[in-house]
Amino acid sequence: MGHRQATWSARDHALAVLRVRNTALALVLLPLACAVVLLAGAVTGRLPGAAGTAGLILLIPAVLALAGAGAVATVIARARPPAGPGVEVPEHAAPGLHALIRDLADRLDVPAPGGVALAPDCDSWLEERPARPRSASVPPVLVVGSPFLWWMRVGELRALLAPVVAGTGPSAHPDIAAARRCVRGLDATVARAARAGRRGPLLALSAAVARALLRSTGGHAAEMERGVAAAAASRARTVDYGVRVTAQEQVGLAYAGWDRLLTKVALPAWQTGRWPRRLNAGVAAALTELSRRDRLAGDFTSRLGERPACDLLEEPGRVDEEVSLLAAELFHGIPAEPDAPWEPVDWAAYPEEVVDRIWRERAARLFTALDAARTPTLTCLLQRLGDAAGDAGRTDALAARVGAGAARAAGTPVPAETGAGTGPFPPALPAPPPRTGREVLAEHVAAAVCCAAADSTDAAPGLDWLDGPVLRSGGRRVRDLTEPVRGLVDDGDPEPLREWLAEAGIRPDKPVRLV
Repeated sequence: MGHRQATWSARDHALAVLRVRNTALALVLLPLACAVVLLAGAVTGRLPGAAGTAGLILLIPAVLALAGAGAVATVIARARPPAGPGVEVPEHAAPGLHALIRDLADRLDVPAPGGVALAPDCDSWLEERPARPRSASVPPVLVVGSPFLWWMRVGELRALLAPVVAGTGPSAHPDIAAARRCVRGLDATVARAARAGRRGPLLALSAAVARALLRSTGGHAAEMERGVAAAAASRARTVDYGVRVTAQEQVGLAYAGWDRLLTKVALPAWQTGRWPRRLNAGVAAALTELSRRDRLAGDFTSRLGERPACDLLEEPGRVDEEVSLLAAELFHGIPAEPDAPWEPVDWAAYPEEVVDRIWRERAARLFTALDAARTPTLTCLLQRLGDAAGDAGRTDALAARVGAGAARAAGTPVPAETGAGTGPFPPALPAPPPRTGREVLAEHVAAAVCCAAADSTDAAPGLDWLDGPVLRSGGRRVRDLTEPVRGLVDDGDPEPLREWLAEAGIRPDKPVRLV
């Protein structure tokens, strides 16, 4: 299907949406129209006098119904969907990016987007900003996933954005724009009523009407959007088609790297009240590291010599910082306590200010649970856990105390507000699977060992772009602690961990420095 046919198909479904709206309006006006006809007929003598009485009787409920419908229509008309999370990028801050988008629009013969914003997400879309006049035909804002700019090359970004920019063509059609405004108003009314709960009978009535209209228009609205997407894809088919295949491959890679960076690297920092200020530069580093480790990723190395899309920004570092703060507030939330620290951290300082702090806090929590805060040595730890393993309940009790302390220290973050009157966005990061008490205990034991290694050897806390906090020695990652630690925690066998400590040159009788 060509873009013209797809656009007309979308227009037909848009008209169907508007017909549902107009039918609802006609049903509201029908009683008043009948009352007026009866009264006019009685006054002119064309209808018997009883018609005038019937008209007067009908007039009162008709006016009341019209007034109620007007109030409901006002609530729906004023409803605004919350603005999506994004950092506005004006033209003076990214003339190269705006020029690329305008060139795309010219090549596609569609209106240029009304603005550009970056979002902490691996997706790109067109978004109607709620602050714009509803009656004006304004092009939507192009929202671009920020990881794309730091990982993709300029040509790949242009090819990726071509179908998205092409969507401004159907969006400018007056019937499609009107239908979208109608559906957005209905959706926003239902969402607002859900946030408000049972408060406000008018809002509850408006939401009920909105739900009924959404049920009637849902199918047509979905088909309209499919038509719009098909029209945009068809129009952009000839623009950078070959490069678009490569760009789509990079989308999946960028998504995987972004998700890994958030969960393994950013989340530990957020939990300590720090937010990495260069998340997008971090995802580029993570994917570069992945390409070096993966033997199948040789093709990625050659493309790194091409111009990255973030060069289209005048100050990529500043923009990266703004997006990184937005990501921290959306995905984790600001600290619940007003006086709690919420400060940025640079990648160079991450090992010392985040990794070391996490390890020291966990070690302190572990030795406090062991009632050994005055003698925090690995010898004490090995002895206590080795002895506890002969009555499994003591190990579980210790794990419960450590887990309770960790839960108290985590606190409750406060989600960021997206604007006045709109509720907070839900966290975008999936909740981690629940861990057993012994898994939490093993995590704390490993932290105590890492602290001891940093205190008595040349080992130091480090950052792995794909795995997060690690222990490094001589520029390399130290041998994994998982098996020796789980042997101690699960089986009460301290020997594997003793051997690990001896190989690393760690004296278990030396006190561990705590927070």
